[in-house]
Amino acid sequence: MHTGTIDIRDIIFSRIRKKEITAQITVEKDGIIAGSKDARKKLEELGVIINFLIEDGEKVSAGDVIAEFKGNPKQITTAEDVVTGTLTKASGIATAANRAVELAAGRIRVVSGAWKKMPLEIKDMVREAVKVGGASFRIADVPFVYLDKNYVRIFGSISAALEAASELPNHLKVIQIRGETATISREAEEAIAGGAHVLMVDTGRVEDALETIKTLKIMGVRDEKQVAFAGGVKIGDIPRYSELGIDILDIGTQIIDAPLLDMKMNVISF
Repeated sequence: MHTGTIDIRDIIFSRIRKKEITAQITVEKDGIIAGSKDARKKLEELGVIINFLIEDGEKVSAGDVIAEFKGNPKQITTAEDVVTGTLTKASGIATAANRAVELAAGRIRVVSGAWKKMPLEIKDMVREAVKVGGASFRIADVPFVYLDKNYVRIFGSISAALEAASELPNHLKVIQIRGETATISREAEEAIAGGAHVLMVDTGRVEDALETIKTLKIMGVRDEKQVAFAGGVKIGDIPRYSELGIDILDIGTQIIDAPLLDMKMNVISF
């Protein structure tokens, strides 16, 4: 609410600018809260007094009060602009990630690497929200090097890309296979021969993941290597993927672009 360099709230509230107002934020859906740390920082920067603010990772039900704070009219109305946005987006991502993890039931690793495609300004928020939801924003928890299709294209082959990565001996080697240089099974064979530890089947075709798993079994290395799958993966399909033997699912859109966890701010004391 700015007109040029003037915040019109200063005009609207000029006669009651010192009045103390208390407000609450209430969730309108069940979900998982994320963004609380950022919200607290923004509230403190506004100078409001925080009576209560729920912690990241807490499960909430529709109608739950997740925050209560007090300040002058300008502080409170400004808080509605800057704080609810922080909480609704992050909590929406965390809620979707948590649903995916619950459906996986420990049988398959849920990853959401699409945060890399987000604007720089919100990358940290997205990563943290995925983590709060119980999923991972990295394909592995140990140091690794990820060689995607463009690395393969630049080097000319899967084996050449992996050979270059051998300069990093203490890193897990993850390579994307897409059936571009040969069949999926042939690419899987080349990747294993080149020292890959994780094969990322990024085609969106579950048949390709199954063919990769079959190839690893034939090569006698299925227990030593992991198969990841990406490309239009839907959260609701996780139980089916778990039964197919896939080790890692990379879910992008349905987590990163998850609906907001709706919230509203109400003034309760004025």
